[in-house]
Amino acid sequence: MAKPRKHKTEDQKADNSEAVVKHQKLCLAIDLEKRRIYGYTELEVAVPENGIVGLHADNLMIECVTVDGEPARFEIFPHYQQMDSDDRWCSVSSANSAADAAGSVYVSCLERELVPNLLIMCSNEATTKPVPEQLEEAVQENGTQTSSESKQNVKLIRIDYWVEKIETGIHIEKDVMHTNNQIRRARCWFPCMDDSLQRCCFDLEFTVATNLVAASTGTLMYQVLTNDDPPRKTYIYKINVPVAAQWISLAVAPFEIFPDRHNNLITHICLSHNLPKLRNTVGFLYSAYSHYEHYLSTKFPFGSYTQVFIDPEMAISSLSLGASMNIFNSQILFDEKIIDQTIDTRIKLAYGLARQWFGVYITAEAPNDEWLLDGLAWFLTDSFIKQFLGNNEARYRRYKANCAVCKADDSAATALSSSDASKALYGTQCIGFYGKIRSWKSVAVLQMLEKQMGPESFCKVLKNLVAPPKDTTQPLRTLSTKEFRHLANEVGNLERPFLREFFPRWVGSSGCPVLKMGFSYNKRKNLVELAALRGCTATPDSNSTYPNSKPDFVKREADAGWPGMMSIRVHELDGMYDHPVLPMAGETWQLLEIQCHSRLASKRFQKPKKGPKHDGSDDNADTVASVDMRSNNDSPLQWLRADPEMEYLAEIHFNQPVQMWINQLEKDKDVVAQVQAITALELFPRLLSIVNALSNLLCDSQAFWRVRIEAAFALASTASEETDWAGLLHLIKFYKSRRYDEKIGLPKPNDFHDFAEYFVLEAIPHAVALVRAPDKKSPREAVEFILQLLKYNENNGNPYSDVFWLAALVQSVGELEFGQQTVAFLSSLVKRIDRLLQFDRLMPSYNGILTVSCIRTLTQIALKLSEFTPLDRIFDLIKPFSSSKTQWQVRIEAFRALLDLEYHCKGIDAALILFIKYLEEEPSLRGQVKLGVHAMRLCQISGDADDDHGVMQGTLVALLRLLESPIAFNNVTLRHYLFCILQVLAGRPPTLCGVPRDETVIKGHTEICNELKNFFAAIVNQSKPAEPSLDALMLPCDGPANEMNTELNIVSITDNERTQLQDFTLTLTEPDVVPKEGNDNNEQKPPDLIILDSSEAHKEPDTVSNSQERKKPVLKIRMKQSSAASSRAEDVIDNAVLERSQGAHNGGDHGTSSSMSMDAPPQRNFIEPANVGNQNVDDVNSCHDLGSRVTASIGSAKLPHDGHDDGVGDGDATLLKELQCTAESSKAQSNDVETVNHNKYISLRALNEGVDGLLAGPSNQAVSGNKEKEKDKKKKDKEKKRKKKDKDDPEYMERKRLKKEKKRKEKELAKLMATPPLTDAKQTESVKDEGAVARVTNVTIPVDGVVKRPEGTTTHKLKIKIKNRTLTKP
Repeated sequence: MAKPRKHKTEDQKADNSEAVVKHQKLCLAIDLEKRRIYGYTELEVAVPENGIVGLHADNLMIECVTVDGEPARFEIFPHYQQMDSDDRWCSVSSANSAADAAGSVYVSCLERELVPNLLIMCSNEATTKPVPEQLEEAVQENGTQTSSESKQNVKLIRIDYWVEKIETGIHIEKDVMHTNNQIRRARCWFPCMDDSLQRCCFDLEFTVATNLVAASTGTLMYQVLTNDDPPRKTYIYKINVPVAAQWISLAVAPFEIFPDRHNNLITHICLSHNLPKLRNTVGFLYSAYSHYEHYLSTKFPFGSYTQVFIDPEMAISSLSLGASMNIFNSQILFDEKIIDQTIDTRIKLAYGLARQWFGVYITAEAPNDEWLLDGLAWFLTDSFIKQFLGNNEARYRRYKANCAVCKADDSAATALSSSDASKALYGTQCIGFYGKIRSWKSVAVLQMLEKQMGPESFCKVLKNLVAPPKDTTQPLRTLSTKEFRHLANEVGNLERPFLREFFPRWVGSSGCPVLKMGFSYNKRKNLVELAALRGCTATPDSNSTYPNSKPDFVKREADAGWPGMMSIRVHELDGMYDHPVLPMAGETWQLLEIQCHSRLASKRFQKPKKGPKHDGSDDNADTVASVDMRSNNDSPLQWLRADPEMEYLAEIHFNQPVQMWINQLEKDKDVVAQVQAITALELFPRLLSIVNALSNLLCDSQAFWRVRIEAAFALASTASEETDWAGLLHLIKFYKSRRYDEKIGLPKPNDFHDFAEYFVLEAIPHAVALVRAPDKKSPREAVEFILQLLKYNENNGNPYSDVFWLAALVQSVGELEFGQQTVAFLSSLVKRIDRLLQFDRLMPSYNGILTVSCIRTLTQIALKLSEFTPLDRIFDLIKPFSSSKTQWQVRIEAFRALLDLEYHCKGIDAALILFIKYLEEEPSLRGQVKLGVHAMRLCQISGDADDDHGVMQGTLVALLRLLESPIAFNNVTLRHYLFCILQVLAGRPPTLCGVPRDETVIKGHTEICNELKNFFAAIVNQSKPAEPSLDALMLPCDGPANEMNTELNIVSITDNERTQLQDFTLTLTEPDVVPKEGNDNNEQKPPDLIILDSSEAHKEPDTVSNSQERKKPVLKIRMKQSSAASSRAEDVIDNAVLERSQGAHNGGDHGTSSSMSMDAPPQRNFIEPANVGNQNVDDVNSCHDLGSRVTASIGSAKLPHDGHDDGVGDGDATLLKELQCTAESSKAQSNDVETVNHNKYISLRALNEGVDGLLAGPSNQAVSGNKEKEKDKKKKDKEKKRKKKDKDDPEYMERKRLKKEKKRKEKELAKLMATPPLTDAKQTESVKDEGAVARVTNVTIPVDGVVKRPEGTTTHKLKIKIKNRTLTKP
C-alpha cells in the first residue's frame, strides 16, 4: 500500500523544525455584488521550536492574528512586487539576452513563491493542557500524532482577513465565483500552508445570498439561515480525509443541482441554461464510478463526489481539480443532437474522477514522484476506455500517444523522475506541450510494467496502493517511485535486476529506442534471418542538461540499451508464432535467426516446352519462358511484426515486401497492425494493388472507424496520374455510394444514425481536399465535389445536428489549392461560407464551431491567395468577431486569425506587438492562455534564431515587462508561455529545463525561509522585557554615561490596533522624564516602548538591472517626553522636511497613530542620505547579499533642556520622538539612494553633548566598547576616503559640503540648547506639550546585544535619524 508519512525522529526535527498544520477551519462570507470575501481561518498548528509559524498568504488583507486567543505579532512579505524602473531592461539588446533575463526573472519568481511569507510568532512552550476533542479527532484523522508527540506544542491560530481585489486564485464573473487549482495560488484566497506535502482535514463554512449555491469540497453537513436582514445562507462542509490546501475548491453561483440517478453520493451542478446538456452528458458517469471501485476493490475515498460546470470563459482550463469536487468548463457538455463531442467528454470526466484517487487522495511524496500519480490516473482512465469505449479505441489512442512521445522524447525535459529536473521546474513540467508528452510517457511506462508482470499482478499493486490503511490513525497517503518499485517487486513478482535497470532507464532519463529492422528467408534452413539496428531518440548529452548538477541515474553510453527482450511475431501459413529473441541491450547491431514452423510442399517445376518456328527451325534462344509465379509462394511467411503487444515505448521501422504489408492490412485484425500497414504502404510507389487494398479497407464496415479514416487519407496520398487518380475516384465513389441518390445524382438528406459511418463520411471531404495534381494544385474533380456537398447539404428530418458536419466541409475548403482551372469556383465557395457565417450569427451553433471554421477557412484562403486578394479586406471582415461581446471561442479564433494575417504581412515583430495588445484586451484567463500558445507557435514558425527573428528591442522589453506584470502573476499558465516565447525567439526549447541560472543570485527556498525567520525572530527579540534598555543598542556617545540611566519597558501592541499591512505605528512613551520641582531624588520613569514588528519580503536581486526601487514596509516608533517650548514656525518647515524624507505615501501621518487605507500601496521611496560616512559600504553596494538590516530614523523628537525660550509665554511644551524603522531584507545599490537635504541634520555626538546624557549608556564598559567600535568605523571611513581622491567626483564634493553644513548646524544647536531652565512648576508641567525637535541622521547602530547570529551571516543594524525642531506656542 502507499506508505503513510513517516514520523520524524528527534534528530530530524532539529534539522527540519517546520510547523505542521493539524486541522484548519475556513469561514468566509461572499459578497458578489461588491466583489469581496471576508472572514477568518483557524489553524491548529504544531509550532516548531523557534516559535515561528510560516504560512502562505498573497493578496490578502490581514486584519488581526491571535494565538490561543491572545494577540500575536506577525509579518507579511508580499511575494509579488511590480518593478517600474525605466532602465531595468537596458541591458536587453537581443533575443538571447532577453531569454537570459526571462529565465532569471521567471526562476526568481518561482523560487520566492516557495517561501512562506506570513510569519507568526507563537509561544514555544509545550502544550500540557488537555487537547480538545475536536483537535484530538482532527489529529487522529491526520495520523500525525503518536505517543512521543503527545506533548508537542499545538497552538490555535486565528487569522481575520478579507480579499477586496479578487484577481488571483479566485475569480468573479457577474454572479459566478469560483476557484482554480493553479500552481501555488490557493494562498491568494485563504492563508494556508500552500504545499502539497502539508495536508490536513478541513471544516468549511461559506455564507452567501439565499439565491446562490455554494459548492465546495467535502461532505455537505447542513445549511443554516443567518439572522441578517435580508437573511443569508451558510453552507457547512467537512472533509475528513487530509488533503493539501490546493485541493480546496469553491464555486458560488445560482446553480442548478442534478443528483445522479444511480448513486446519491454523486452530484452534478451547472448553471440553469446548461441543465438540459448536463442531463444528457453525465448519464454515463456512474458506470465509470462503479468500474473504478470494482477495479480497485475499494470505495470512493471522499464519500461524495461533485461535478461543477461553469462557462468556458470563466475557467482557466478544461479541468480544475479539487478534493471530492472537480470544476469543468461547460464547453464539454452536449445535448442529444451532438455526436462528435461524446467521446472526448467522457474521457475527460473519467480522467477527472480517476485523479481523485491518484493525485488528490494519494499524493506524491516528492516533486519527482508526480509522474507516477499522473500516470496511474491515466492508466485507470485507460481501463475505463477499454471497458466502455472498446479495446480498439484504447489501443489506437495508446499507439498514437506512443508515436508522439517517441518524436518528442529527445531531451531532459521529458525525463519523468530526474530529481534535478523536477527540482528545477518548480511544478511547470505539467504545463504545455511537454506536460502532455510527460503524461503520455508516464502511462506508457506503467503499461510496460503491466505487460511485464501481467494484468492481474498489476491490478493487485493498485489495490495495495488505495486499500484502507491498517493503522486508522495514519491515513496520510503518499507514494514515491521507490515505494512503487518495491511493490512491483513484492506484489508484481518482477525481479530486482530488471527493476534496477528499468526505472533508471525509462523513468530517470529521457529517450526512446529506435529500431530499424529487415529480414530474409533462408529456404534451405527454413528460418528467418533478422537484422536489427538500435538507436535512441535522445542525444547522449541530453540527460545532462544541468552543468552543475549530478543526475540521479547512472550515465550511460548511447548504445547502453534498455532492459528486456522484444518479441518478433511471425505469421506463417500454419499460424502465428511469437519469438522473444531481440535483446534491447548490448550490441547496437543484431543478427538473429528465427526458426519457422511451416514448410512448403515440394512442387515439381515444369519447364515450358519449346515450340517449332514458322520456318520449321528449333531455336531455344527465342523461347519466352512463362512468368515465375513462385515469388509470392516461395516461403511460408505471410508477414512479420515487431513488438505486437506494445511492450516497449519504441519507434520501429520494419522493412518487408509490399505484399506482406497488404497481407497484414487485410488479414490482421489488430488496429495497431492495420495502422502500421497503412503508414508503410503510403511510402511505397503508387501501385494499384495498394490502392485496391486501401479501398477495400475503407469500404469494410466491420473495420474500426478510425482505421478506415486512416485508409481514406492514405488513398488521398496515393492519388496521382500514375494510377489514373484511382485514389481520388475511390474516395468519391465510396461517398456517393453512401450519401448520393442514384436517380438524381445529388446528395441525399443527412442521416447520422450509424455513428461509425458518420465519422468516416465526415472525413472524406477533408481527404479529397488533400489530393494534389503534379502542379501542386487541387484537381478540378475535388473542388467540384466539395462545392456540391456545400451547396446541397440538407439536414431536415435528421434528429442529429450537422454543425460538425458543416464545419468539416468548410475546413476542407481551406485545404484546397486553387489553380487556373479551379479558381473560377472560388467565388461560389466564398459565397457559401459567407452564407453559413451569417446564418450562424443569427442562430449560434454549438460552441460557435461553425463560425470558428469559417474564420479559419477565410484566413487560409486569404494567405494562399495573398497576391490576388487584398488582406486588408479580410482583416476588416474578421475584426468585428474579436469584440468582447462575441462568443468566447469565436473571439479567440478571430484573434488567432488576425495574428496570422499580421505575421504574414509584417513579420513576427508586428505579430508580437499585436499579441501584447490583444492580451491586455482579453478578459478571460483561458483566452489569454490560448493567445499565448498561438504566439509561441508563430515564433516557432518564424524561422532561424540567428537573426533574432527580426524582433526589435522594444518588443523584447515589452514581453519581459509582461512576464513580471500582474497579468502574468494572476495567470500561471500564461506566465509560462510568455517565458517560452522568449526562449523560442532565442532558438531554445520552450521549457524551463536547462535554462542557465546564476546560483549566486538564486537561493534555495529553505535558505530564504530561514533568513526571513531569523530576521523576524530578531525583531521579536528586541521587544522582550529581558533585553537591555536603549543603551544596549550601543549608540556611539562621547558624553557622560552616568548622567541618566533609562530602561525601556517593552509592551506589545495588539493586532487589532493595526491599521494596515505594511505601515505600522510604534509609540515610545516616556512620561515624566523632566524632574518635577521639589523632588530631591529626581526619580524617572522608564519609557514605555511599544513595538510592532515589520520587515520586508525577501527580494532577490535582479540579474539584469539593479536600479529598481524596493518596496519597504514601514515601522514607526513614537516616544513621548517632556521638554522645553520651541518655535511653531520652524516646526512647520521641519514637518515638510519630514514628509519629503518619508515619501509621498506618508503625507500627513505625523500624529500619535498611523492611519492608512488597506488599499494604499506600500512604501516604495524610502530616501537615504547620500553621505554614507557611518554606513557599511559593502552592505550598500552589494546586490547579492540577501541578509537583513534594520534602518531607523528618529524625527520630530522634543528634547528636555534647562533653558527658557523667549518665544514661549505660559504655554506648555512636550517632547515627542518618532522613530521610523524600515527593515530591509535586501541591500539596494548606492545609485538607488536618492540625495536628501542635510541642512537640518546634526550628529548624534553633538546631540549627546547638548542634552544631559539622554541617550547615554548605563555602564562605562559599554561606552568604552562603543568608543572602540566608533574608532574602528572612523578608520574604515578614512580608508574609504583615501580610495576616492578624485575631487572632481560630484558625490565626494557633495559629502564635503554636507560635512561643513553639519558643523554649522551643530553650533546653532549648541546655542539653542544653552537657554536657561524653567523655574515655574506650571511651566515645567506644560513642557509636556511642546518642545525642541532634533533629528539625527547617518548613525549605524549594530544590534549585537539583541540577536546572536552565527558567523558568516549579516547582522541587523539600527540607523537612527534625529532632527531638531523648536516649536513656539503663542
